[in-house]
Amino acid sequence: MPLPRIVRASPSDFLRQGKFMRRQKRDVTDRAYTHGYQKGVNGKSKDLCPHQNKEARTAWLNGWRTGREDQWDGMTGTAGIGINPMT
Repeated sequence: MPLPRIVRASPSDFLRQGKFMRRQKRDVTDRAYTHGYQKGVNGKSKDLCPHQNKEARTAWLNGWRTGREDQWDGMTGTAGIGINPMT
């Protein structure tokens, strides 16, 4: 009896099928918070929030506020390397 043929999928095959993207698409609020934090810690305006959805906008603004606090506390550049925006 012949052995079954093993088919190896490349990472691009998974991207085309959307298997790597599903996890990110499910967690819109976490991504919004992280992106808001990045804008806040870099001193950007809260008017740059790209979200219209109330839940995502709230998460983005919360991340922005936390980022601004970290910027005011001096957690920018190498001082902020160990900072995790999700805590």
